[in-house]
Amino acid sequence: MDRTRIQIAKADIVKHFDELPRHVLKLKDIRAVLASQRAFWRLAQNTTSEHFIAFLKKHAKLREVELLFPQRPESCYVWGDVPLLTILLSLRKDLYFSHYTAMRLHGLTEQSPTTIYVTDERITHDQRQRVKLEQSDIDRAFSQPPRVSQNYVEHTGKKIYLLNGSNTGHLGVVSERINDEDGREVLARLTNLERTLIDITVRPVYAGGVFEVAKAFALAKDRVSINRLVAMLRKLDFTYPYHQAIGYYLERADYKPNQLDLIRRLPAEHDFYLTHQMGETRYVQSWRLFIPDGF
Repeated sequence: MDRTRIQIAKADIVKHFDELPRHVLKLKDIRAVLASQRAFWRLAQNTTSEHFIAFLKKHAKLREVELLFPQRPESCYVWGDVPLLTILLSLRKDLYFSHYTAMRLHGLTEQSPTTIYVTDERITHDQRQRVKLEQSDIDRAFSQPPRVSQNYVEHTGKKIYLLNGSNTGHLGVVSERINDEDGREVLARLTNLERTLIDITVRPVYAGGVFEVAKAFALAKDRVSINRLVAMLRKLDFTYPYHQAIGYYLERADYKPNQLDLIRRLPAEHDFYLTHQMGETRYVQSWRLFIPDGF
């Protein structure tokens, strides 16, 4: 490779990458830059994308980030110092933060989780067939351990889950400017307050457990719209009656009676469970709900 030409062009190359609107790049993005700027930078024709990348990694601010998720490994290139949250959302189109991570970004936990949850919704076009729910089906399902994704990687001291989410049409997913752990402002896609409360009720295993979920409902008290939450529940149309668990969390956090009434209007046709495999339980008649003994 003619290093002289690329060395001469280095200042212009760095300026070009500095001015790009995004500093998380895929291989195809870097190839496109090289193709469009090769003549202007007067780079030799034998300067391949591999040579170009190697030069930028050694002599400039480019680094490769590999996240070897078991289901589908992901990699990208990062120019300069980019927040991890920005990198993660750039791995695929339409990813968003959910569960414990959305809780933290909304200020719904006093903990500092070292686990990050990113959701990738599955796009399905099949019409779901509503199965008649039997009490025995619920009892059997919730006597078993919860299903927990194994699609995670360890990276920079974090455990990062890439979850396969059900197709909701990104219901309740918003873009907001938030601060990361280092105090840097990041434009992030995440579930809104109401969707986050629903998701952590459904999957407390991804939210630090039921005590953390209960705390989140308490911290959301002055900000959440129960009308919006109920409308979202209707659209999500769960097979299981998760609204009974939500009603209990609201009551436990002393929400107003008129807010609880919005949940009570939804049918409670079966006994339900706050979470899976609870061991000793007690029964809350008003919500037809089993909760952990001592909770």
